[in-house]
Formats: sequence, C-alpha cells, structure tokens
Amino acid sequence: MKFPFTTKILGALLMIFSLALIFPGFLAYFLDEKEYIQTFLTTGFITLLIGSFLYFLASDKNGDLRTKDGFIITIFFWTVLGFFGSLPLYLANLEGVRYIDALFESISGLTTTGATVFAGLDEMPRSILFYRQLLQWLGGMGIIVLAVAVLPLLGVGGMQLYKAEAPGPLKDSKLTPRITETAKALWFVYLTMTLSCFLLYKYFGMSWFDAICHAFSTVSIGGFSTYDENFAFFQNESLRWTAIVFMVISGINFALHYLAWTKKRLFHYFYDSEVKLYLVLLSSTALITYLTLYFSKNLYDGMVVDSIFQAVSIGTTTGFLTSNYSNWPLFVPIMLLIAAFVGACAGSTGGGIKVIRALILIRQGSSEITKLIHPNAVVTIKFGKKSLDPRVSESVWGFFAVYVATFLVILMILLSQNMDFLSAFSAVGATLNNLGPGLGEVANNYKSLTDISKIALCLSMLLGRLEIFTLLLLFTPSFWRN
Repeated sequence: MKFPFTTKILGALLMIFSLALIFPGFLAYFLDEKEYIQTFLTTGFITLLIGSFLYFLASDKNGDLRTKDGFIITIFFWTVLGFFGSLPLYLANLEGVRYIDALFESISGLTTTGATVFAGLDEMPRSILFYRQLLQWLGGMGIIVLAVAVLPLLGVGGMQLYKAEAPGPLKDSKLTPRITETAKALWFVYLTMTLSCFLLYKYFGMSWFDAICHAFSTVSIGGFSTYDENFAFFQNESLRWTAIVFMVISGINFALHYLAWTKKRLFHYFYDSEVKLYLVLLSSTALITYLTLYFSKNLYDGMVVDSIFQAVSIGTTTGFLTSNYSNWPLFVPIMLLIAAFVGACAGSTGGGIKVIRALILIRQGSSEITKLIHPNAVVTIKFGKKSLDPRVSESVWGFFAVYVATFLVILMILLSQNMDFLSAFSAVGATLNNLGPGLGEVANNYKSLTDISKIALCLSMLLGRLEIFTLLLLFTPSFWRN
C-alpha cells in the first residue's frame, strides 16, 4: 500500500475543499453577516494548511494507485471531510448547536442524506444556510470525482478513485477512454442540470438565493431546504412540478444523460432496463399514494401534485417535503419508506440499494423459479443482448446480505437508546438509504436523539453513501496485508 502517495492525494483533496469555503465567505460579506466571514476564513485556512502539509509531506512521491489505495483514500476522505465540513457549523456559535450536531449536519449534507438536527432555519444566517446546501451539492457528484477530473497527478490511478467512489455494481464502465475525461463529462452534465434547475426555479418565483440553494439540493438529491417548512414553504405548483422533473432526472444514471447530450438522442433512455423499472416504480408509488389518500377521504386542493411530489421525493431519496406525510394513513409513509430502500439508479446522485440491484435480484429470483420447473435448463440473466456476469449477481446477493445485517445492527443500537420501533426503523432506513426525513420522533428533525444515536446514524449515512462494502473493508484484516 502506497501510504505516502495516498497521503499526497488526500492533502490535494482537502486543498480543493478549502477553496469551496470561499463562496459562503463572499456571501457572508455581501449579506453583511461579517461575524461569519471569520468562521469560513478560519475553517478554510485550517483545511488548506493541513491539506498543504499532507501534500508537500509526500510531494516527491508519484505512481499509480491500486484499487486498495483508491478505497483507502475514498474512505478516509469522506470521514475526514465530515470533520472539516462540521467546523463552520460549530464555529458559527449557533444557538443550541453542539459539536455532535455540527458533525451530524455536515455528514448528512456531504452524503446528500438531508437529515437535519437544525431548527429555526428561517432565522438562521443565510451564509450558513448556503453552506449547508453547498455541502450537498459537492457531495452529490462526489468531490473525489471532481478531483479525478482536475488533478493530473492522479494519472491512471484516478480510475481506482472513481471505482471506489461511483455507486452501483457496474463500476468498470467508462464513458470515454480516459478516466479524467469521464469525470469531466459527468461534472459537465451535473453543472448543466444545476444551472437549468436554478433558472427554472428563479423563473417560477423563487428568489435568487432560494433558487440556487434549492437547485443544489434538488440535483444532488439532498433534500436540505432553507426553511423549516421545507418545500411546503413554496405554495406554487410550478415550482413543485419543476422539482419533480429534476428529481426524476437526477435519479437516472448520469452516463445516460451524457450519451443523450453527445448523441442528441433520447431513445436510449427507453431501451435501458433500469430506467424503465425506475419510472414504473415511481409512477406506481405515486398512483397508489393518490388512491390511498382519495379513498381515505383525505381530500384537499393540490393533493394530486402532493402525491406525485412525495412519491418522487421519497422514492428518489431526495427527502423534500410539501406536507407532513407521516400524518397520512400509515400505509402510505411505510410504502414510501420501502420505495426509498430501492432508491434511484446506479450512477446517479440518489441513494438506496439502487434500482439495478433490485432488478438483478428480481431476475435472479425468476431464474431460480425457472430452474425449479426445468432442472436441466441453462438460464442466463440478460440486460439487452448481453448476459450478466455471474460474479455481478453474486456480489449483489452479498451486498444485500451485508446491507440487511448492517441495518439490523444499527437498528438495535437505536432501540437500546429507548427509541420506539417505528422511529428507530425509519431513522435507520432514512439514513442508510440517504433519504433524510423519517417517521415518528424523526419526522421533523433528529435533534432530540441521544449522542450515541447520532453517532450511529452518522456511520449509517457514511455506509449508505459509500455503499457499505467500501467502508467495511477497513475492518477486514486481509485488506491491510500486503
């Protein structure tokens, strides 16, 4: 393992993150929130100093990264970044915010979970609110993918970082021959979608500030808002439809968006098995939500839009709220929470186990039934004209088994803290799937939880963002052997 070279790259990544703190610092200056300028400058300086130290400590070390090194950098960076990201939130001296709360909020933002421990957002400094949204936007595509795009020192080894960071079971596919070009392509799509979302939000009535902040959290499928009421603050159906469209789009594999952009064709969306199942699941969830509300006599103006909005928001693991869905008939919030377990497509900014894994599990189950009926039949799982490598299906089953085990362990930790079962179950589901809002005690925020519960859920969010295996590798003795 090349620890010196790994340290160098970790330092470079921290230096990149320190530059991001310039933007909320400038905003604090222009909004006359001068007491928070020092907060961002101090954090940026500390991050830049430590990053520079790590970088120049091994500045003469070069080489290519192995897969093992890529995982090490990814794991340590996301955990270390959670710490540095928490500093502005803690140093701002916000009322009632302890360090554990700042850390929880930072990790929630970077992992695009959207679970919050903050209350009173309406009165909070706007520079701090912007910073929360920026964390989600950076975490959406992944600052490591950005680094692969802009840091030439990574060279060929950038692929190892990309594989460790990119979500989904099919990580070896590249859009372009060079991994740096792939990362640039993904970030180009990401920026274009963010800008488009921002302009439409502004056009339909949001302020400049709200438009950019909510564009950040929409395209990143984060779910943070600048208001305690979340998206319900905006009583505007055009804004809600805009959010619905961009949440759906952001939940689709960004590689497909890139192909649509370069080839100027939309047909490949409809040929993709994962996208078709993804759209069917969202549509079905929205329809069932509406019918349940209709037949339960919970009728009100805008119910159709709300049903679609909440189904898409929860199903894509965004976590925006237009109403307190936990107060709907219990069947609906439980169904929506289950939909979040599937989540969005692989290669998107969404969470959950990913639609492609669910599809593989379904087809694997179907093939096993076929084998029971026809014992001598040779059954292969196909996507399009290609047969699925048996190793991929095995890895999916392994992922699912570890996912369930991880879920149960974290659930038991929360139950040991005297949480009721519904709140504990939804809290683990909402954090492990990077969803955000839960049910019961955590329907509005997570502030009331014990410190142990918050630490456990921080781990849950990181496990969800890094897709469990990446983080669990650290606890495998064989991983550390040369």
